[in-house]
Amino acid sequence: QVQLVESGGGLVQPGGSLRLSCAASGIILSITSTGWYRQAPGNERELVATITSGGRSTYVGSVRGRFTISRDNAKNMVYLQMNSLKAEDTAVYYCNVGSGIALYSWGQGTQVTVSS
Repeated sequence: QVQLVESGGGLVQPGGSLRLSCAASGIILSITSTGWYRQAPGNERELVATITSGGRSTYVGSVRGRFTISRDNAKNMVYLQMNSLKAEDTAVYYCNVGSGIALYSWGQGTQVTVSS
């Protein structure tokens, strides 16, 4: 059974940084694509970053240049480094496996709040 656990969220001021972590069990992340998603209140969940098995990363335009997705194969974890955070980045962040589509049940996510 695949389980994904997100952590690292919190309250940060505009312009600040956070690093989110996604720990996986039941699947080897290095052999597939993994994505970070977010859902703000009243909005649909959106895919913000993806890393492929080959290590190639893609980003939604609103975060490109500020967010960086990475993977630690030895730890079977995927990270999302978020810099220059803005109020509009406030959301619950989730990770999931798949290329542009979430293949497994959602975890509880981690709340990111950007506010002064």
